Amino acid sequence: MMDKKMILDNGLLEQYLLGELNATECEQIEQALASDAELKSHFDQLEEDFESLGLENAITPPASVKSQLLDQIKSASNSPKVVALQQNKRSKFYLGVAASIAALLLVGSFWMYNQLNSVQEQLQTVETNNSELNSTIENLNKELESNKTLYAAIVHPDTEQYILKGNTQMPDGKVVSYVNHNTKSVVINTERLPKLDDEHDYQMWADVEGEMINMGVISKDTNLMAMSYIDHAESLNITIEPAGGNDHPTVERLVTNVYLD
Repeated sequence: MMDKKMILDNGLLEQYLLGELNATECEQIEQALASDAELKSHFDQLEEDFESLGLENAITPPASVKSQLLDQIKSASNSPKVVALQQNKRSKFYLGVAASIAALLLVGSFWMYNQLNSVQEQLQTVETNNSELNSTIENLNKELESNKTLYAAIVHPDTEQYILKGNTQMPDGKVVSYVNHNTKSVVINTERLPKLDDEHDYQMWADVEGEMINMGVISKDTNLMAMSYIDHAESLNITIEPAGGNDHPTVERLVTNVYLD
């Protein structure tokens, strides 16, 4: 029978979520979850974080190139005028032929000029779309690598979970932190952190022997993010600061903290 320590030390909850355990192991995990409320709470939070990571990694495909490269060749709409000939005036005959040829060449040149401009515009559109597509792919690859790093930090067997519950200034607030002292990483889930206006940001601090050291400003654009790891931190603390962060924490605006083991 698996006990809680064995399950947590070997990352079996993460493997259970990923479907990497056999039927017997899954049954033992489920029995442990049913009998241990604290382990079940840890599992529920882990499941939420996995779901959050999956949603943030969802990819919206870029708009496809709608226009075709070349339009169908248009037919010249103007027909050359028929020149009336007088049989007894050969000079007028030649002049009429010359005028007809000139008119035909003029119409053809104008049509070709328009077609060339149209093709050039379409090629420019295609080049712009390709450039935007390449930029989108590059950004998606960067996001994917970042999410892989966050995922690896969360499921690492040496990672410890700490819950930062809001105080009276933020009674409904809650932040889940994942701290790994071996890999020197800190990942936080801010899904339940109340939103701030544009003039303020949350900022995280590590208390080292009474000195608050900046761990970074918490982003408003993502729920799961990495913060700076600080050696020998005794606690993690979050304050509300002016937009962009502060050099020193505003102690009276401390909204949550947790002591590390």
